[in-house]
Amino acid sequence: MTNTPWEAASPRYKKLVFTAMGVMGFGIILAIIGSNIPSLPLVYTAICIMVVGMLCHIVALAVRARDTRNWRIANGLATPRAKKKK
Repeated sequence: MTNTPWEAASPRYKKLVFTAMGVMGFGIILAIIGSNIPSLPLVYTAICIMVVGMLCHIVALAVRARDTRNWRIANGLATPRAKKKK
């Protein structure tokens, strides 16, 4: 793994982060427009879009954690989790 986390990140993680940033940016722009013109439905739509962006970001964090754990296991820095017994 390199010194910067971004260089070591998987393409899936990078796509999710950029998607989350784009969706959040779009939601913020809609919220600003909705607050400048008295349009309550537009503001509520912007809030929903921002929530979707935050969910994308949370999924990206989970993907990053999984990738990091797999890298640590592959390099002998961690042990695989034991299978659950029924």
